[in-house]
Order: sequence, then C-alpha cells, then structure tokens
Amino acid sequence: MKRAAAAGENGGVQTILDPKWHLFAKVADLGSVSAAALALEMPLSVVSRNIAQLEREAGARLFRRTGRGVVLTEFGQEVRPRIVALMREAEQLADEMRTRKGLPVGDVRFGMLPSMVPLLAGRLFTEVSKQWPQVRLHLTEGSSVQLEDWLVQGRLDMAILLREGAEQPGEAVLQRISLVLVVPKGHPLAKRKSIPFDEVAKLSLVLPSEPHPLRARLTALARERNVTVVPALEANSIRLQHEIVACRGGFAITAATVAPHEQARVATVPIVRPVLDRTIVLATTAHRPHTLATRNVGELIRKLAAR
Repeated sequence: MKRAAAAGENGGVQTILDPKWHLFAKVADLGSVSAAALALEMPLSVVSRNIAQLEREAGARLFRRTGRGVVLTEFGQEVRPRIVALMREAEQLADEMRTRKGLPVGDVRFGMLPSMVPLLAGRLFTEVSKQWPQVRLHLTEGSSVQLEDWLVQGRLDMAILLREGAEQPGEAVLQRISLVLVVPKGHPLAKRKSIPFDEVAKLSLVLPSEPHPLRARLTALARERNVTVVPALEANSIRLQHEIVACRGGFAITAATVAPHEQARVATVPIVRPVLDRTIVLATTAHRPHTLATRNVGELIRKLAAR
C-alpha cells in the first residue's frame, strides 16, 4: 500500500481535507494507533503526534486508551460520521478535478475471495498498470462475509462475493456454478449419478462455520423440508474441506470444480431435489463515491472474469 502523507510530512499533500483527519479515521476503524501506523506504513510517532495535534485544535479528546487499544470518546463518536462524509466528498471532488482529461486516476479498493486470487489478482494488476498507470489498486483477500462487511463499512469500493441463490439488485453476475456433494474416492456414494438433498442432510457433513451464506441456506432449506443439518466438523476453506473428505472424515458441499491434484482422492455427486447452485457476483459499496477509476476497473474485472 502506498504510504499516506501526514500533515507537515513531505510538503504538498494532494488532498483537500486535512490529512490528519484521514489518520483519525484509520485509527477509529482499527481501534489502535499502532495498527493504523502499520496499515499506513507510517512511524507510530507520526500518527500519535498528528492525533494529539487534532485533539489540541479541537479542544477535546477524540480517543480514550484501553488495555487493547483505543476507543472513541463521546466527542469522537459525534465527529466521526461527519469526518467520514467529508472524506468521501473530498475524495470525489479531487477525483473529478484530476480526471478532467478523461483519464482514470486515484485509488481503487478491491476485495476478492481466496479462490479468486490465483485466477484474477495478477492479471488485474498487470492490466490496470498497463492501461491506467495513475490508478492505484489496493487488493484485499477475505471470506465473502468479511468482504461484504467491508463493503458496508465503505472500506472497499467493490468486491467479489458468493451468493447462495439469487443475486441482489445492482450486483453483476460473474458466474453461476453448481454445488455438489464431495465424497472420498472409492466410497459407494461415488458411483451414484445424483443424490437428493434429503439424503445429503443425513450425512456427516464438513461445513464452513457460521456466519456463512451456505450454512444459512442449508439451514433454511432443511427447515422447509423438515430435516436437520448438523455439521460433524467445521472447516472454513474448500481446500480444508476436501482434505478432510479425502481422509474419510465426512462429506462436503462445494462447487463442482475439483482441483486436478485432488481428483485422485475425492469424487463429486450432483445434488438434486432441489438442485443447488451458487452465484459469484461483483458488488459495489454504497458508502464510497464511484469514480471513473472504479467504473473502469469494475468493467475490467467483469471482462477478465468472463474469460
């Protein structure tokens, strides 16, 4: 991540809002001065000095120290939403001023699922660097639940998410994939052409821990059909789930694609009555201004995903 400049550091800061308030927002987000300094690649003393200067100028404390970091004071809680709104307006105005020539400029914060990193991250970085050298990508990896939370908080401009079933309004569908039962190679179930959901619900399942969209969907479906889904084990990555299945520790419900190195150890059986599918979508935040840079990068992501 590019180092953020603080007030009094390096002279001409290219921002409309006093950069000290950007530091305030980062410390408030992370609940720690040291974590904010690490995230911004700045010396801890610089962040502390700027926060102290803000408090002197405001005439009141913004943060209260705790044993685990800092929390906003009552005054800090009043100030924060107004500062966040000003940051958004300042960022949008600065972007409009920089892009008067029609060239995308500025920061784009994009989150992706772990499974998408090897497929998309390198190609996206290469294409953005080649086409729009003044666009700065900030890439983040996380689960679908984490990424959606960060979108809601305005910490990301856009992210690739999993939807169990229909997508939400405004989301771009990148792909629809079927869900299957993953079984150990050589298991009697591996010979089946398909398996109904009611039968799947009775198996020892290896599922992601809650909260997770698949868990919520399976629970709702089981309730509709008067059956109960009780995970025998929880594992929060597809690779972990497939490894446990290969060791005959249970059965998993994942996307139909199995990595080549796993095909000798696990097999897949389509789930029917009902058929389960999953949608991979590109979602955008409603809490950050959309810019020429975010729109162009979003279109590029859709094109790369289509390939």
